[in-house]
Amino acid sequence: MARMIEELEDETGAVIKYKRHANGRGLVSPTARVAESAYIEPTAYVEADARVGMEAYVGAGSWIDKGATVGDRTFVGANVHIGAGCIVGSGVKIGSGAKLGENAMVGNGARVERDAQVAAGSVVELKGAAAARAALTTPLRAPRPQHGRDLRSTRLPRRAA
Repeated sequence: MARMIEELEDETGAVIKYKRHANGRGLVSPTARVAESAYIEPTAYVEADARVGMEAYVGAGSWIDKGATVGDRTFVGANVHIGAGCIVGSGVKIGSGAKLGENAMVGNGARVERDAQVAAGSVVELKGAAAARAALTTPLRAPRPQHGRDLRSTRLPRRAA
């Protein structure tokens, strides 16, 4: 029977606990939230309080640091470091070897080139026609039901004739 929690020791000697993600077998902190449809390579790490969206891919040797967010359908290449508190939008492509500093932001549909260094607190966004296309192709999510009611079953009052 496979172990549910794996313990690893960091360079300071502290023991950190991880679980294996069902899709790809990557190491995920128990406090991280990773979508079931996301693929995390076996040698990738997702740290505490990080989030990885639907159909995202995290490549081999990559590290999603504490509190970082990776959006839906985002591709993270091999050996990428996404710094603590970073926000990476949906449909983003991050090339292998890239490093994103703490609290950097990458907008929906943007590209970060291979081996790029994004400074802490920087913002990477699309400009011009590419930004317009990304905004139009990003699907909207349906509103959540309020107080247990399904919004689709709510009837509107009839208008007086």
